[in-house]
Amino acid sequence: MNLDLFSLKNKTAIVTGGGKGLGAQMARVLALAGANVVVCSRDLEACEKVSGELVSFGAQSLAIACDVTSQKDIQNVIDQTVAQFGTIDILINNSGTSWMAPALELPADKWDKVMNVNVRGVFLFSQAAAKVMKSQGSGKIINIASVTGMGGTPAELMDTIAYSTSKGAVISFTKDLAVKLAPDNIQVNAIAPGFFPTKMTKTILEKENAAILKGVPARRFGTEGDLDGVILLLSGKASDYIIGQVLVVDGGITALV
Repeated sequence: MNLDLFSLKNKTAIVTGGGKGLGAQMARVLALAGANVVVCSRDLEACEKVSGELVSFGAQSLAIACDVTSQKDIQNVIDQTVAQFGTIDILINNSGTSWMAPALELPADKWDKVMNVNVRGVFLFSQAAAKVMKSQGSGKIINIASVTGMGGTPAELMDTIAYSTSKGAVISFTKDLAVKLAPDNIQVNAIAPGFFPTKMTKTILEKENAAILKGVPARRFGTEGDLDGVILLLSGKASDYIIGQVLVVDGGITALV
């Protein structure tokens, strides 16, 4: 077996929303696998902290402030990455937001906010990075979706219709972009996590802990390390023929359907 299939040596990755939580863990995994890692989000201080940690691993890293709804900010990240490292081999679209409210009471501006970050941001960053990837003849785009984007969720568990809708859009976007970029040797795929404790999900998981766990065959929530393997798979040569797929990491939730 060729273990270089999972090596990211001399590769350059961008992780949006990489300053905290699952995004920070993804950045660590990429760095430990040999990649140069650019960590970006609106919280520059958090990104700088993670970037410093990656440098302590022996990786090269940049921390850049970025609002993923801003084309100007995105292009700045793209330009700085290419100037520093010469290529963009991996893009992980991890930035996301949510808003809890009953479906019939959700304010329109909150719907727009969620869609702008979770859908527009994924589109804009993918578009900008793919132009570089196409010129260099290869690339990997990994979109972070969610199992909530694959079906309905009872309101008593998650009253987040904008978030669920946005993640469903990310799944469709992933498949369509994957088909369009496959001839350019750019592989686009998505990861759909189940319930992972993060800043965004903390309130929900604490409030409905027992009820949610009943629906998880593994009888536990996901941990940061549970995404490490799939991140390495989709970032390296091992996934060169995996195109437009949504890899579900949910402890068995969707296996019940």
